[in-house]
Amino acid sequence: MRDPHQDTSASRTLRNKVVKVKSARGRTTAQVRWLQRQLNDPYVNAARQQGWRSRAAFKLMEMDDRFHFFQPDMKIVDLGAAPGGWAQVAAKRAPRSKIVGVDLLPVDPVPGAEIIEGDFMADDMPERLEKMLGGRADLVMSDMAPNTTGHPSTDHLRIMGLTDNALHFALQITAPGGAFIAKVFQGGAEKQMLDTLKKNYATVRHVKPPASRKESRELYVIAMGFRGQPETQTQG
Repeated sequence: MRDPHQDTSASRTLRNKVVKVKSARGRTTAQVRWLQRQLNDPYVNAARQQGWRSRAAFKLMEMDDRFHFFQPDMKIVDLGAAPGGWAQVAAKRAPRSKIVGVDLLPVDPVPGAEIIEGDFMADDMPERLEKMLGGRADLVMSDMAPNTTGHPSTDHLRIMGLTDNALHFALQITAPGGAFIAKVFQGGAEKQMLDTLKKNYATVRHVKPPASRKESRELYVIAMGFRGQPETQTQG
């Protein structure tokens, strides 16, 4: 049983002293704003102090604090694993688990996890991952997001397409009773994906964890209780 006092920083209010960034030659206004936001982001600083590879680790911990999807001895797939923050959290919160991360980019080794540099949409990837896991996954998670264009409708469609691909991959590799967690953006094009989720999972929730920036349109979908239906039944 997990220590109830473990990772209490995931739900604790974090505060910093405000740091102001001066404009400098070669920096655009947008770069100055980004740097000031990073320096004044308590989650960025907490991640650095606690050894997490990204502030996104706190989003996953906050969601787990609420829904308790991590358990010991799981089989976990982390899609779009770079830079490795979610794999780090999984290794800590799901002891003795088999964790495999996949990313097109190289990822520094994560203790307690294996990382594949490759495309999760490759034809051989589901079979390859099942062999590495020793069976079907109990949890497929994705914090992937495409590069943004600044055009909300376009960005929404792009991330929904990426998340839809992650979902259909999960339907191929998830064990009955398993879960799926993925990033989405608020918008109006996700109805088909939600219909697929509700058809294949017992419960489906939308969550915006406290570590998600208020100005961001990102949400996370948490689907639990995979019914084990064949992936082909969900395609229209």
